[in-house]
Amino acid sequence: MEPVLRVETLQKPVKIASMELLRNRRNFLVRVRTDDGAEGIGVPNAMHLVHTYPIFLNRVAPFFVGKDARQFEPLLWELYRHNDNYKYQGLAFWVCVAAAEFAVLDLLGKLAGKSVGELLGGVLRREIAVYRASGNRGNTPEEEVAYLKQIVAESGAKALKFRLGGRMSKNADSLPGRTEKLIPLVREAFGKEMTLYADSNSSYDVPKAIAIGRLMEEYGYAFYEEPCPFDHLEDTKAVADALRIPVAAGEQEFSEYRFRWTIANRGVDIVQPDLHYYGGFIRSLRVARMAHTAGMLCTPHMSGSGLGYLDAAHFASCIPNPVPFTEFKGDSDIPVTSETSTLKVENGVVKVPSSPGFGITIDPAFIRQAVKVTTF
Repeated sequence: MEPVLRVETLQKPVKIASMELLRNRRNFLVRVRTDDGAEGIGVPNAMHLVHTYPIFLNRVAPFFVGKDARQFEPLLWELYRHNDNYKYQGLAFWVCVAAAEFAVLDLLGKLAGKSVGELLGGVLRREIAVYRASGNRGNTPEEEVAYLKQIVAESGAKALKFRLGGRMSKNADSLPGRTEKLIPLVREAFGKEMTLYADSNSSYDVPKAIAIGRLMEEYGYAFYEEPCPFDHLEDTKAVADALRIPVAAGEQEFSEYRFRWTIANRGVDIVQPDLHYYGGFIRSLRVARMAHTAGMLCTPHMSGSGLGYLDAAHFASCIPNPVPFTEFKGDSDIPVTSETSTLKVENGVVKVPSSPGFGITIDPAFIRQAVKVTTF
């Protein structure tokens, strides 16, 4: 497979002198510095790093100190092997790797004068049409429709996603009959022009998942996310085979080989790596490229916390096979600005920053107030 990270314009080694984890209240930052004082800052997934940060401090950050940042991509395999890190395979490990990668990409982008997308093979689009996503479960169908109308009014989004079932619930709904009533009610409320997606978060066995999928087909939904338990690959394939509606999955996936199996066996129609859970942009772009070769689409799953909306937009800007709309869950509480984007959804579209690195400036006061994490 061709390299994802393109750093040919950086002629000299970029030696990493330090990689620090900083915390400002509930948010984390990773700051990477070189021997000559260049700096990159990444915003990791705080929701999970708050529990897994000892892996970052003890196993990930020390590995990269002294290494050439230009070699980050081949170093991923060496990190995986180093000190038996492969025994920690899963979200707990790869969230920490993504935390390091984001800071390194920001560093390399600033040194090369390129945006993240340009480092990762080239930007194909700067304007990303978004879908707004609801995280609600357990409210009534009428309450959920009212909430969906609110977030559409705020953003002008032309697409929506909401949640079905009860989450890993063995066919139980969050309220009796909620899903079967909600699917037609949302279509009725928003009309034929609105693109609708829905996510069951592993709620169903195969027969129930197919039944819900048939209802979604009846009302013209555009994809059906994670119908079966996420690690039941064969069950998910059975659902995808039985339905016309595209099935999307991959949020929880951590294995490149399992993604390869899913793509080779057409276990889903749309692959959905999470940029943080799966270990960063480089690994996720490999998945997107595999899917593209197989004639399949890719969409990033957007992690909560941090700047997930910005990460997803950068990813969608440089993959060859995005779905028409990319997830956007709203603003972050991290004070951030960009010279090349408002970072806001305007008429359903967010503009991807084009300045070097992630193309943003985090308020220096916010960084100064952050405390270095050194112990657990």
